[in-house]
Amino acid sequence: MTTECRLGAADETIADPETPVRVPAESLDACQAELADVKDRLLRALADQENSRRRAEREREDAVRFAAAQLVTDLLPTADSLSRALENAPAGDDPLQGQGLLAGVAATERALRDVFVKHGIQKIRPAPGEPFDPHRHQALFEVEGGDYPAGTVAEILLPGYAYHERLLRPALVGVAKSRAAQAPGRSE
Repeated sequence: MTTECRLGAADETIADPETPVRVPAESLDACQAELADVKDRLLRALADQENSRRRAEREREDAVRFAAAQLVTDLLPTADSLSRALENAPAGDDPLQGQGLLAGVAATERALRDVFVKHGIQKIRPAPGEPFDPHRHQALFEVEGGDYPAGTVAEILLPGYAYHERLLRPALVGVAKSRAAQAPGRSE
């Protein structure tokens, strides 16, 4: 069986490109299979290109969104120092003693906190008794006994911080230890 097809001007053996040529059915099937393969590869290449474009766009958005992450990380010790200064300020009998300094430090800490909130920086301050979350907390030690169930936060040493949803620093905590986990007959 032969099928008629019209060859384009690129074929040099035919003087008139409009002249019908007889092509064996096997050759036509091979051409159609090759055409289907080339079409499939083209569609895959287009899909890969679109996926690369989307991935590049996501990476660009993340680069813009998290550009200041290192700056924020460098500011965290300053925020911690301000908090500690307020927590450890001397409480004297004289209400005017150190009030100016204390008010200045408090205003500075509030301003820093407001900037953090404005730019998507959240403080991670777990509550005592909250379940320990290794994605947001870093256990520094275990607390024996106590009022909290095993595997929960018992003490908070430093709060953690997240920039949008990216963790900058986990909250540094002490975790309650189960009484059964203590070695029997051990005395300290």
